[in-house]
Amino acid sequence: MDRVKLAVIGIGNIGTLHLANIEQEPRVELAAVCDIVPEKAKAAAERYGVKAYFDSDRLLADRVCDAVIVATPHYFHTTIGIAAFDAGYHVLVEKPISVHKADCERLIAAHKRNSAARRLVFAAMFNQRTDPYYRKIRDLVMSGELGKLLRINWIITNWFRTQAYYDSGGWRATWEGEGGGVLLNQCPHNLDLLQWICGMPLQVRGFCDIGKRHTIEVEDEVTAYMVYPDGCTGLFVTSTGEAPGTNRLEIAGDQGRLIMEDDRITYARNEVPASEFLRTSKASFARPPIWNVEIPVNGHGGQHAEILENFAKAILEGEPLIAPAEEGINSVELANAMLYSSLKGHPVDLPLDSAAYEAELQRLIAGSTFKKEQVVAAEADMQASFNK
Repeated sequence: MDRVKLAVIGIGNIGTLHLANIEQEPRVELAAVCDIVPEKAKAAAERYGVKAYFDSDRLLADRVCDAVIVATPHYFHTTIGIAAFDAGYHVLVEKPISVHKADCERLIAAHKRNSAARRLVFAAMFNQRTDPYYRKIRDLVMSGELGKLLRINWIITNWFRTQAYYDSGGWRATWEGEGGGVLLNQCPHNLDLLQWICGMPLQVRGFCDIGKRHTIEVEDEVTAYMVYPDGCTGLFVTSTGEAPGTNRLEIAGDQGRLIMEDDRITYARNEVPASEFLRTSKASFARPPIWNVEIPVNGHGGQHAEILENFAKAILEGEPLIAPAEEGINSVELANAMLYSSLKGHPVDLPLDSAAYEAELQRLIAGSTFKKEQVVAAEADMQASFNK
């Protein structure tokens, strides 16, 4: 096999982007498209000259492809992903890999049990891992250049969304349709990068405001405090209601402080580690001398197209994945822990009790009385549509 035959399940905004990237990727051949809204599937099929499906089970049964991209609303990532693995397909899943940790565990288990007989590639669309800025920051942290980490702050409030965005589909920003708000839709990338660069915390205390800036029933503004195994602390702040918003990542270590903001990485490097200087200096108000360094980085990487290419090469050549989907459980666990802590009003220890959080989410769904006042007519009848 010199090309991967690929089907896209879910022809919404992100699915349409994947179709365009597939057209440019020589190692991939589009074999089919699928959406439960026939008009969407038919239009895409006609555009790309492939077969249209309106049911993912039928697509999987027909064996027209080697692999699938799952670009549906979040809950379907788990059910369609499991069905695809059980049928022997490679899977590239959009973020988040599932809505909650228990579903992540089910999806990962399906991959493992089906890979025993045949190597099935399971990748996640964490395209921000291709960004040279985040790769450089990770290299600096992982190499020990910053020394022991002391503090992590990420203010990521430039995820601004209008009320019209939330009104554009009945499934959006509901517990039943999406499973959460900014943490489950916009921030999976940031939460993935956070754990990819700095690791997972031991404890989370979340403060999640429900419908603070929009008429929705899920969180649109979050502040979370984290405690890490070595005593490092972290603060994560996000919102979809703040404009112009901020994207500032600051990591302080014993050896200095790194800041990424406005497409710049700056590093104030201590000539003497802070822990050593504070013990040895005889001056009461002295500070370690520093080197002010701007770290050169160009561009933002291959993004979605690079993840697609890597997925194809992993299938064809065994190339290591940039974003193994099994790692996607970490960003989901962080999101779940922030929400669970906020709902319960106390800190939550990690690893998160996945069954307890699933039960809490089901309680929210069962008790929901939220009704959208406006939903664009064309979207109102497709609340479960495969649309991002």
